[in-house]
Amino acid sequence: MLARLVLGTSGRAALGSVEPALGGLKSIWGCSQAFCSTPKGVTYRELKSLLNSKDIMLIDVRNTWEILEQGKIPGSINIPLDEVGEALQMNPVDFKEKYCQVKPSKSDRLVFSCLAGVRSKKAMDTAISLGYNSAQHYAGGWKEWVTYEISEEKQES
Repeated sequence: MLARLVLGTSGRAALGSVEPALGGLKSIWGCSQAFCSTPKGVTYRELKSLLNSKDIMLIDVRNTWEILEQGKIPGSINIPLDEVGEALQMNPVDFKEKYCQVKPSKSDRLVFSCLAGVRSKKAMDTAISLGYNSAQHYAGGWKEWVTYEISEEKQES
């Protein structure tokens, strides 16, 4: 909860809520970025559509051993979370050599994924801080992807 310092007539400080004031601003001006977060997550269906359109670079930020053990979303490339910041700042030749992909430009649409959305959110935040303003993350991660894929396979049989 946000709080503010209120000085009473006695000159003593009291703690009061600032939320009513913010609520008033929000209703007058709409959602300000200072007070509301912009949705940057994609759903399973949105990710599936983006992958089909080939309009994104899907980056799986799990450790390599996790991908080898569990599998990966088709079309994704692996850049472990602890390498994301460095990778996005590499020169294009080094990026291509290390990840076998063309380095994304800052205007490209990036989507990060992991097991369940925690690391992908961190990777997205890192990318945005480096100027990749179209970065998003798939909060459902590998766990959700597998669940939906198995469900769709059953429906097709």
